[in-house]
Amino acid sequence: MERSLAERFDVLHGNYDTVLQRMARAAERSGRRPEDVELVAVTKTVPIEVVNAAIALGVRHIGENRVQELASKYPLLEGRDSLKVSVIGHLQTNKAKRAVEMADMIQSIDSLHTAQAVGRHASEQGKVMPCLVEVNIGGEQSKSGVDPAAVEELVFAAAEIPGIAVRGLMIIPPFDEDTSKTRRYFEKIHKLFIDIEGKKPHNSNVMMQYLSMGMSADYAEAIEEGSNMVRVGSLLFGARIY
Repeated sequence: MERSLAERFDVLHGNYDTVLQRMARAAERSGRRPEDVELVAVTKTVPIEVVNAAIALGVRHIGENRVQELASKYPLLEGRDSLKVSVIGHLQTNKAKRAVEMADMIQSIDSLHTAQAVGRHASEQGKVMPCLVEVNIGGEQSKSGVDPAAVEELVFAAAEIPGIAVRGLMIIPPFDEDTSKTRRYFEKIHKLFIDIEGKKPHNSNVMMQYLSMGMSADYAEAIEEGSNMVRVGSLLFGARIY
């Protein structure tokens, strides 16, 4: 059953501070400051009125899975001057032009072909687009992303494309109720993140600035294992209704 806007507002107001507090505690446990970890509010299926309520509460970065859905909300976003917008879902190359027009970051570069499309449209628009390379850490056929063994090659190849600035990695690990198994994925990708930063050439357009990992079910564990950007949707806005 569809929830009313009032019910959605109540969920958001009740959960926003809780999420921030849990993020802060996880950051402190990992030896970092709360402000070292960035929250991306995932707004898939969330009405624009509720998205704007989140912005009013203090959300400064939103993530949308689908370019079409972002396009419907983008003109109505409030506080756009202080808001970052990420495309976080699989990006079809025929949607790359529109994504580049709206996004401040694309977190789902999963092939050289996708990177080339983004770079071409960014260059045409006079932009350099910050991008994250998406890693399919669990080798799941149902998910996009590059195989971990090919990540380094894609990072450095994408960085050579005009209009692209590689700024880190993004993952969605396989779901497992046993968080110790999920932690192993996070630990593995954090090591890869550090290794790539250590290997980059001095003249490379690569800055391993963001490790985007952790979602509603596991964001605290991700932060403890090195994430500095978490993508939280259902814990902020309630379970999605399709």
